[in-house]
Amino acid sequence: MPKRKTTRNAQGGGTIRQRKDGRWEARYTVGRDPGTGRQIQKSVYAATQGEVRKKLAQATAAIDEGIYQEPSKLTVGAWLDIWLKEYTGNVKQRTLEQYGGKIEYRIKPAIGSIKLTALKTPQIQAFYNDSLKDSKDRKAISPKTIKDLHGVLHKALKQAVEIGYLRNNPADACKLPRVEKAKISPLEEDQITAFLNEIKGHPHEVLYTISLFSGLRQGEILGLSWDSVDFNNGTILIKQQLQRIKGEYQILSVKNDKTRKIMPAPFIMDLLRIQKRQQAKWRLRAGIAWNNTFNLVFTDELGKYISRETIYSNYKRIAKKLGFGEKRFHDLRHTYAVVALQSGDDVKTVQENLGHHTAAFTLDVYGHVSERMKRESSERMEDFIKSVKNL
Repeated sequence: MPKRKTTRNAQGGGTIRQRKDGRWEARYTVGRDPGTGRQIQKSVYAATQGEVRKKLAQATAAIDEGIYQEPSKLTVGAWLDIWLKEYTGNVKQRTLEQYGGKIEYRIKPAIGSIKLTALKTPQIQAFYNDSLKDSKDRKAISPKTIKDLHGVLHKALKQAVEIGYLRNNPADACKLPRVEKAKISPLEEDQITAFLNEIKGHPHEVLYTISLFSGLRQGEILGLSWDSVDFNNGTILIKQQLQRIKGEYQILSVKNDKTRKIMPAPFIMDLLRIQKRQQAKWRLRAGIAWNNTFNLVFTDELGKYISRETIYSNYKRIAKKLGFGEKRFHDLRHTYAVVALQSGDDVKTVQENLGHHTAAFTLDVYGHVSERMKRESSERMEDFIKSVKNL
């Protein structure tokens, strides 16, 4: 057994020692007993001296900042509030808003009143399992939503472990339900033709057509600015998106901060020229009332952004009229991807145009959708075999 060591924290925030069992313990003062005046000390533990020193620093920093709470008195709900406020500074605002919704409407009602130090794996597992079933209060949620809830809860509990509130993460051992791969629903060729005919003369004809043949996400096309459109080189820089945060629309960076440059078909660039001329007419007519703050490509007649709700509701009315009301606006993006692959684009090009993180992800989503691609590949190989046999 190695000789036990005791060291004093350099900042005077506590002491660190190695226990007989080999683990490291750091003790720190959280205050004084009002009756006796004696110091109230707590401990955090870790396998190495470096790890326990990190936990000690986090705990003492929380005390200094006035956000420390006694773990034994802290509920799961109260800790989630602290975590959301103090430990998510590197998270995008929209993601933070989504975290808050999951915590407030799903996690807190189920396990928020449990003491943090009393939370065990079976309680979390029961929460997940029960959420998959209908109840009197709410409908069942999908395995994908369970996975998302788990991601938020696991992060929060991991932070509690790191600062010494918990010895281990009770969410680690949970078993998540199997998530079925979401089925994509691109428009068929006859549906594409019907859609294009139906939107002729529609106020958002250009926007819908470009969405269909460029693969841009809804937020990306609504947030597209004129400074990102290069008519000389026939390219578009996808660098931002329009999103609603706490009821207000804002310009944010693209998903995963993955800026990309695409070179759409010349037909798309021609449509953008038409849009630019139309917007110039609106601006002249509006005069001082014109207000296109973000220099957006798609606006109303006074230069204001177009909301996601407006684009989506108009699209759904058109799709319903044409007999495919189940198709989502996002299916226009799927349609572009499938058509691009069927037309012979390589997966890497499609991946970059869509802004996917990897080509493997693109293959995972779209690789199974086209029997036509397989037939054409077979026919090309057949033609090649015949050509070499004749040599």
